[in-house]
Amino acid sequence: MQRKPLHSAGDGTGSAPGKTSRRYIQPNQQTPFSDGVLVGNTLYLSGRIGLDASGKRVPEEIDEEARNVMNGIQSVLEKAGMEMDDLVYVQVFCPNVVLWDRFNAIYCSYFKDKLPARAFVGSGKLLFDARFEVQAIAVR
Repeated sequence: MQRKPLHSAGDGTGSAPGKTSRRYIQPNQQTPFSDGVLVGNTLYLSGRIGLDASGKRVPEEIDEEARNVMNGIQSVLEKAGMEMDDLVYVQVFCPNVVLWDRFNAIYCSYFKDKLPARAFVGSGKLLFDARFEVQAIAVR
């Protein structure tokens, strides 16, 4: 799928005059969405799955997949000039809720102190047979 270019009001932010500025965090791969959109001081992160370096498959190892997901979230935050502790809400989709403890062991290691609000949702099948998909909101 070919990505359509973003149109802007001339300021490079993709916002019209008088509206809150927006910055689109573009993915490294061709996808029909942005990795995140920074609106004012709030970053909305698209759902991330834990694909391997090829971007075409999910690792067989559960912990590696969870780390890949969290590294992806961290990467988008860094592109927006933010860090993990700026997350205020995280939503995790998981087809097999028995993996809750395994995911939490990896997830908690990414935070220094306080954890963001979070939902862990039992879901249907995810793309690429992923075991986790994480979307989030961060505020500076």
